[in-house]
Amino acid sequence: MGLGKPLWNKWTLALLLVIAGAGGYFLWQMNRQIPASERYKTQAVERGSVSQTVSANGTLNPVVLVNVGTQVSGTVQKLYANFNDHVRKGQVLTELDASLFRAQVKQSEANVSNAEASLELAIANEARNRSLYAQEYISRQDLDQSTQTLKSARAQIELARAQLQKDRTNLSYTVIRSPVSGVVVDRSIDVGQTVAASFQTPTLFKIAQDLRVMQIDSSFAEADVGHIKAGQAVHFTVDAFPDRAFSGEVAEVRLNPTIQQNVVTYDVVVSVDNPEQILMPGMTAYVNIVVAKGENVVLVPNAALRFRPQEGAATEKTAETRSGASRGPGGAAGKGKGAGKAKEGQAGTVYLLVDNQLKPVKVRTGITDNRVTEVLSGAIKPGDRVVVEDTRQSGGAAAGGPPSTLRMRMF
Repeated sequence: MGLGKPLWNKWTLALLLVIAGAGGYFLWQMNRQIPASERYKTQAVERGSVSQTVSANGTLNPVVLVNVGTQVSGTVQKLYANFNDHVRKGQVLTELDASLFRAQVKQSEANVSNAEASLELAIANEARNRSLYAQEYISRQDLDQSTQTLKSARAQIELARAQLQKDRTNLSYTVIRSPVSGVVVDRSIDVGQTVAASFQTPTLFKIAQDLRVMQIDSSFAEADVGHIKAGQAVHFTVDAFPDRAFSGEVAEVRLNPTIQQNVVTYDVVVSVDNPEQILMPGMTAYVNIVVAKGENVVLVPNAALRFRPQEGAATEKTAETRSGASRGPGGAAGKGKGAGKAKEGQAGTVYLLVDNQLKPVKVRTGITDNRVTEVLSGAIKPGDRVVVEDTRQSGGAAAGGPPSTLRMRMF
């Protein structure tokens, strides 16, 4: 028992020395000062061009897309046009079974002949009665009766002729012709299929009038649509040609809103030239509209507008730094594409390294492309290096910051 006490004291002393050494190392790491030039990453302010864009997805469509339907019901008997066929105005596309319509025309023709015969008889009776009335062989009532019969016969023949014209028109409707010259982009019928023209005319063909000129129908959020005007330049890509950029122009901003799940969007129509006819109807277009452009302006990185120093960092005018710390990512100009006010500008703060201290500089920002932002005013110039990152914040112990908390398991 007497031999155990010295051994216990020895291990206790060793453990206390290890804890004291680890704590000292931890405090040394915490208090170790890194030169500001090594701690902060900087980037030079430049002069150049910047374009601000708003983006959305859209669908390529023909400018004029005609839905060809039918005004009569029947069975498809013949087809003369197929997908991708070029058709001329008035060209026959399909024919419906016209047997019933021909029979109806013959019936109407017979009704016209019958009405003509009745009219001839009424004319003869009216002339005869008028002669007899002049000789006072019949009464005035008999003459009036024959006159009324004549007028009725004339009305009946007009009715029969109108019905004949209607039946002939319906017979002509069994031959479906193209209303425009263009390309057949869709065919919805086959031979033997029955089409029914009731309250809604069925669509048999879709014909694009001219695929050399197309349009993009896109939807933009209400936050962006205020910057979009007719005539602005548009750049877009399609999945079919990912390495190729296409261009167009804003043709129209439609006033009718679309509301889905409390999100308001507006239709923006973009006109597109398609001389090679490689853009096809229905393709998804990824649209970028240039809403503002700056040439030969002072540009700062958006990372510099987002940067905020740690509490306790050596800075000048700390109160100003705190007042600007409430700005969102990218400074006041970093609210997303199309959100900046290029003319009035918005407030932001960047930091310069002066004598190993952070110096806040107030600036007014303009347009942004989400990478760099235009500076409208402020005490910075091209060549100044602004702070974009604190390596101690981003890298922890690996970047010279405080090490992770020491954890020891006690036995």
